[in-house]
Amino acid sequence: MSNNGYESGRLNLPFVGHCTFGKAPVCTDWDALDADVAVLGVPNDMGTQWRSGARFGPRGIREASTLFSFGHAGAYDHEDDVMYLTASDVRMVDVGDADIVHTDMETSNQNTEYAVRKILDAGVMPVVLGGDHSVHAPVIKAFEGRGPIHIIHFDAHLDFVDERHGVRYGHGNPLRRASEMNHIVGMTQMGIRNVSSSNRDDYQAAHDAGSKILSVRDVRRLGVEGVLALIPQNINYYITIDIDGFDPSIAPGTGTPSHGGFLYYEVLEIIQALAKRSKGNIVGMDLVEVAPVYDPTGMTSILAAQLLLNSIGFIFHERGKVRAAAESETTPA
Repeated sequence: MSNNGYESGRLNLPFVGHCTFGKAPVCTDWDALDADVAVLGVPNDMGTQWRSGARFGPRGIREASTLFSFGHAGAYDHEDDVMYLTASDVRMVDVGDADIVHTDMETSNQNTEYAVRKILDAGVMPVVLGGDHSVHAPVIKAFEGRGPIHIIHFDAHLDFVDERHGVRYGHGNPLRRASEMNHIVGMTQMGIRNVSSSNRDDYQAAHDAGSKILSVRDVRRLGVEGVLALIPQNINYYITIDIDGFDPSIAPGTGTPSHGGFLYYEVLEIIQALAKRSKGNIVGMDLVEVAPVYDPTGMTSILAAQLLLNSIGFIFHERGKVRAAAESETTPA
């Protein structure tokens, strides 16, 4: 959230100024990163099989995020009685986009992996804006040597296709590619449903790789605590969110919509509960498949921005509590 508050003499309304994520400061010198969170766009939709357009997702989400950036000192949640996204909790920067080379998926993925590695080498948490879901493969590869990591996956689709007609890095493959990496030790895949799902062999491969697969109805039946009971503790979590995991009634702006999806709080409450878990740590996020052209209302981009900003607020508020507790223990009485 922007800290250029009313005290500075500028109202700084959402439609004023540059469209960085949450109106965060820009940092395009990746060797000089000094922040808690770096927001990176990966405008690559070369992995789509039907409707393209997710290459404009990062711009759409950034623009929508300005709605929540009025220059306040944070974001007050009256239900939690907590001020989130304060300057003392989290320092956020927008690092621009990975360079995408049209028609060249290999080079584009290399550029994406490089960008995320620069963020991680600086000790900063990456939040990645896609792009289609194929971008997840190079993003999670950048975490090599930083495991073990358990992937938390919200999606209508399993994304566990191995290879079809030579395609290994489309938007149907990224979770299969992730499962082949040594630093990935399991997955919880939520929202997977009916005719949007994959074939039996892909499901078996996911189970064999240590994945727990839950439909939307499974998640609703279990509730937040029931879902958390299935997710291992004492491990790092990486969250990957395909916007088509949500119902198209609230997220129509995507290339492959699937009815019967999640509503907003069903996903947000799981993320908040994970953030509060003392035996685990969220180390990165991506949100993919927002294609603004299919949603003239802009509600899909707004949903994506709101979900990410709230998630960042939850994660770093809990980290701040842990840091404060550790400091109090080391302070002489």
